[in-house]
Amino acid sequence: MSIREDALNGTITPLFESCAQHEGVTPEFLMAGVADGTIAIPKNNNHAFDKIMAVGKGLSTKVNANIGASRDMPGAKQELEKLCVCLRAGADTVMDLSMGENINDVRRGILKECPIPLGTVPVYQTVADVVERQKKAIGEVTVAEMLATIEEQARDGVDFMTIHSGLTRDSLLRVKNHERLMGVVSRGGSFTIEWMSHNKKENPFYEYYDDILAILKEHEVTISLGDGLRPGCLVDATDRGQVQELIHLGELTQRAWDAGVQVIVEGPGHMPLDQITANILLQKRLCHGAPFYVLGPLVTDIAPGYDHITGAIGGAIAASAGADYLCYVTPAEHLKLPSADDVREGVIASRIAAHAADIVKGVPGAIERDIAMAKCRNNLDWKGQIELSLDPDKARHYRELGNNYKGDACAMCGDYCAIKVYKKATKPGRCPTEK
Repeated sequence: MSIREDALNGTITPLFESCAQHEGVTPEFLMAGVADGTIAIPKNNNHAFDKIMAVGKGLSTKVNANIGASRDMPGAKQELEKLCVCLRAGADTVMDLSMGENINDVRRGILKECPIPLGTVPVYQTVADVVERQKKAIGEVTVAEMLATIEEQARDGVDFMTIHSGLTRDSLLRVKNHERLMGVVSRGGSFTIEWMSHNKKENPFYEYYDDILAILKEHEVTISLGDGLRPGCLVDATDRGQVQELIHLGELTQRAWDAGVQVIVEGPGHMPLDQITANILLQKRLCHGAPFYVLGPLVTDIAPGYDHITGAIGGAIAASAGADYLCYVTPAEHLKLPSADDVREGVIASRIAAHAADIVKGVPGAIERDIAMAKCRNNLDWKGQIELSLDPDKARHYRELGNNYKGDACAMCGDYCAIKVYKKATKPGRCPTEK
């Protein structure tokens, strides 16, 4: 029985109990969410780890970090280093987006050391294998090779996979009739379109969707329905192609649920601030409340080097409007393969956005942490402030940099600290409101 089928049957399993303990909810709450599709628990039968997490309605907003080797930087060592950084920074999941050499070795090495759910985009490996090893064109990839990659990665233990099944000939027609400034910026989406153009056929991830679902169910892999037509710049947001693909994703969500497979739906992308909430509401409506996973959204196109900030701004708005899962954006976005430092900055920025949204959502424990921080600040309790920080290492570093001031306040205000002055001014017998 799959996780979804257990939930539908009301069977409380050790997985539900472990996940419920981690999430701070009851097993019954989790099972109800999985049964109606508003919660997903990405956990492959072949990947052993203890920190079972869930994403979806009523839970804290989760953060994913992307790592993975490239053709120019193909080694596994730096990706394992990035994995350690992700874990230390507090990422809830990791995706391996490798397209370099020895992709299997990189993925298996990450899986071995990964105590949280791992995701992939299988078409990346299929294309890399055919183009780099076989010296063929993208359009020459066979359907059998696509399915074989999905099955191989599922056997290895990948917990969730991005599959671009909603990008159909019909949705491409919408893009053609409503020309975009930037066309398609999704790498998986562009590979799929090139294959369709070369072969003059329907998207194989759509045509063979039932076969894919059968593989995913066998190994308990959550499908993350990819948004191949996500906007790559602000002026392309919420256009016909994006919305048409979303309609298909809603239909595919129901088909996956009927097959016993859990679903996460992916979303944009680059988007103006005033369109974000409407997009979340549209996705939730069309995709039956399935967990929504957004990249950013990035709220301006002119901040290369700072896109972890543009993404965090959009992510906070999206999550407060109902998005369940944020894909981090690093300062290196649009510029280069992120370094370990870039990864750390990206995770922390997205965690800030997620927490800010959780306060709005009323997630248990969210505002309580901020209240605890306020109490520590009011008491000039520096140890408590650092421990409560989303990034204790950086908070501790800055505190130590200011150690030239030896008092109980900070080096910026010293004896002129507003908290100290206020407390002195309002001591019994000195408060200006007293007679």
